[in-house]
Order: sequence, then structure tokens, then C-alpha cells
Amino acid sequence: MLRRAWKPIAGATVVIGVPTYAYLRYSKPETFDLSVRERGPDGKPTRVTRPFPLLSKEQVDVRLSEHAQSVSTRRPGGIVWKQSTAFLPSNSPVEDANASAIVEEEASPTGGDLLFFAVMDGHGGHQTSRLLSKTLIPAVTLELFTLKEAPSVLVPKGGFLSSLKSLIWPPAAVPPAASFDADPKYVSLAIQTAFANLDSEIMNAPLRILAEALSKQTPAEKNPTPDLSQHPMGLAAMLPAMSGSCALMALFDTAHRNLYVACTGDSRAVAGVWEETEDGKGIWRVDVLSEDQTGRNPNELRRMQSEHPPEEANDIISRGRIFGGLEVVRAFGDARYKWSKEVQALLFKVFLEGTEERMRAPSPLLRTPPYVTPRPVITHRKLHNLPLNSPDTVSPKPQSTLRFIILATDGLWDELTSEEAVALVGGHLAGLKGVVTKQQLAEKGPTRDGEGKTLDGKAAGRDTNTSDKWAFVDDNVSTHLIRNAFGGADEYALRRLLSIPAPYSRSRRDDVTCTVVYWEDGREEEASVTSFSKKS
Repeated sequence: MLRRAWKPIAGATVVIGVPTYAYLRYSKPETFDLSVRERGPDGKPTRVTRPFPLLSKEQVDVRLSEHAQSVSTRRPGGIVWKQSTAFLPSNSPVEDANASAIVEEEASPTGGDLLFFAVMDGHGGHQTSRLLSKTLIPAVTLELFTLKEAPSVLVPKGGFLSSLKSLIWPPAAVPPAASFDADPKYVSLAIQTAFANLDSEIMNAPLRILAEALSKQTPAEKNPTPDLSQHPMGLAAMLPAMSGSCALMALFDTAHRNLYVACTGDSRAVAGVWEETEDGKGIWRVDVLSEDQTGRNPNELRRMQSEHPPEEANDIISRGRIFGGLEVVRAFGDARYKWSKEVQALLFKVFLEGTEERMRAPSPLLRTPPYVTPRPVITHRKLHNLPLNSPDTVSPKPQSTLRFIILATDGLWDELTSEEAVALVGGHLAGLKGVVTKQQLAEKGPTRDGEGKTLDGKAAGRDTNTSDKWAFVDDNVSTHLIRNAFGGADEYALRRLLSIPAPYSRSRRDDVTCTVVYWEDGREEEASVTSFSKKS
């Protein structure tokens, strides 16, 4: 009797116990251990192991897509511009920024659309990058209008010797005003002027506030270092000058079918060029449109050494960084490397003394500033297929067509090569879905080096994506790149990396901002993305 009574009880225990165990097992938050650097009770840095909550797959998907957007713009002539942008913070607040704008034909100085796309990578704070996101494109647009309306201000003028030579030899022909905005040389100069002038405004803003305050002093109040810590514009002027930012901008000039890429810093622009081949197949040509401008770039090292006295040649760059500190050698802001020691001390006393804000002391090696320049390097490419209805766009088969451009801050390029990024975008446009091995992607969308080669200005760094598989699961192509930079189809690795909170995440990954621009033929009623997958 007891044996018979026990059987139902045992059975009930099994039926109830399994679901209960499963509930407890899967409802309990997952964690992972991580070694992090902290300050101990004595104030000295030490490493400790701490548990952190592990984000679920669904939470990771939300985090990847919460700052993503896709924009489609149809323009006269049948072209549909596609832009996808996404960013993933590591710092809190995020130090990256981005901007875009279309100056339409009616308002454009060139008579066609001007399309601007930019990413900014801040460092030492978010103030410079955020300011650039609001001011950089308008500054360049204004300079392009100047090029159209008053080009003489940008044409280099000679001195007495040039005037004397002109009396002996006839001067070189100067292009008519109408063609200045079509000449890559002058457009590049206008962009460089805009970058330089904007940085000058940022760096001189605190000095102008101080000069105005001094001009209003009475003889009895004469004080060369007034307390302006409570000035309503004091911090707003100082912080963007003290922090810094790289800037990468692409400009599409549809009237003259020109593409300009302006790079200040170590963000990178890469174009995917589809090349049709005689056998009916095709290949992606990887055209790198910028160089990483760091102390490890030999071109930048030579430039910096040439701009300072010979006795400084061995001190300027240490471990690939300016005085061993700042890695990028072109940037906006970064007053610590642009202002003299005397100016830094003066402005700290005037604006920051007695406040919570701090300015890092200048390097003892700072002797002949500035050591950082905002002047961008400009790369030009011809867009033979724009506008779509131009008669001279017809070219014999096989043909080479620039199909998209990737603009991304260095956080992406720390993890992906230029070739990998082009293959991933090409596969996305071709409609690949699901998990694809790296070998399969290389076969479906092969790549080769193009006109521009990657000049990696970074030291050997992290290799976050050790998986041999890519994931094609995102509709937004920029999110697609970011996902594959940090784990791809390795779901656990992706979850773990994105679960690390700030500030600990910064030693494992940087802020990432990515913009991908491409275009379609929208002359059909239903625009469709052309398939660029390799034909069998």
C-alpha cells in the first residue's frame, strides 16, 4: 500500500520538479568574471576580478540597433541616395559624433547637389566632436560659396618677386571664375581652409573672451588675469579647445561628378568599387581613401619633424605618440599641444581656477607649438556614373563602378580590415542572409587592392572577432559592420564584449561610429538594389 501510494507522489515530484529547475536555471541572471583595473584603498592602481551581468541576445540586438538609422533620398534625375549610420558607445558619454547634409541643386554653389557625410572621433571629452557635428559642414559649405562668388580670396597671391617675373614672362593662365568650383585643386583648398578656420575659431574663442573682459576694465580695475570662471561663455569656449576630435568628411559633388574625402585624424574612409570581368563575374576593388594620421605613419612623422627645429626631431614622437601622449597628429582642439605653456597657464587661471574642471599640464618637451594641425589631407575620385542620365556615363564592358563608401571612426578599424569591411558591405548589398563563413564570403564576393592602400597608423591591437564566421542578420548595413567587428556569428563573444560597462569597456573596445553611403537607380517605379554577388 505504501509502495503504491509513493509512486504517484514520486511521479508528481518529477513532473513539477523539472519545470521548476528549468525556471530557476534560465531566470537566474547570467554573469561573467572580468579582470579590471581599479584603485585600491591606498590609492594605487591594482587589478581585481569582478562579476558583471551578461546581456541576453535580445539585449545585445537592442544595444546594437538603438543608435542606428537609415535614410533614403530620391533626387531629380533618378538617383536614390542611401545612407545608413550607427554608433555604439564605449565611453560614457560617447565621444563620437556624426553629421550629414544635402545642399540641394537650387541652393548649391555648384549647380548640382552637394552631399556631405561626416564622422567625428572625440578624445579627452565629447565637447569638440559635438561642436564639429554642428559646425563643420556649414563651415565647408560657406567656403565653397566663397569659392564660387569670390574665388580670388583662395587663389595664392605672389609678392614683389612674382610681380617682377610677370613683367618678363607672361603669367600662367588662371581658370575663369565659373570653373573654380569644378577644379579639384581649388575645391580641396577651400575644404582645407574651412577646417583650418574653424579650428582657429575654437582655439581663439577663450582668448577673445579674455580680450573683451580686459577692454572693459577701468584703470582702477586693471588686472591681467581677471576671474572669468563664472563667465556665461567661459566653459563653453574652453572645453571644446581643451578636448579634441578627429574629423572625416565625404563630399559628393553631383554637378561635376567629383568625390572628395577630407581626413583629419585616424578615422578611415574606404570605397567599394565593383569591377565587372570578361568572364561575366566580378570582384570588389578596395579603394582606401585616407591614411591613419598617427605618429606611426611615416609620412606624418616626416612632416612633423620638418615643421619643428632639428633638435626636436627625436623627441616629437615617442612610442607612436606626440611626446608619448596623443596618438593622432591631426585634430581639432587639443589645446595642450597647440597653446604655449604661458597661454595654457594664463587661461587656466582665468577660466578654470576654483572650478571642478582641470587642464592637464603641458609636456616638458613642448617648445615650439603647435604640434597638432587641423589641416586635412584631401583625396579626390571621379564619379563617372553620376548623374545617372548623363550621356557620358555609358562605358564599354567590362566596367568599374564606385558603388559605396564607408566612413568610420577608428573603433571599427581596430577590429576589421579595409578588405573585410568592403566584403561585408558587398555581401549585405547582395542580399546574403544568416551565418556565412569567411571563406564563403571570400568566394562569393572576392576583393583586391585598389588605388588607395591601407596605411594602418595603429600598433598591433585587439583582435576581438576570432570567429571564422560572419553574421548577416541586420537590415542596417552600418549595424551589420559593427556587429561583425565585435564577434559576428560568435554570439557569446559578442554578448560578453557588449556587456562590459563603462569605463571598463574602454580598454577592450572604443566608441564606434559608422556611416555607409551608396546609391541606386530609382528611375524604375520600384528601386531595387543591384546584386553584386559573384555569378556562377
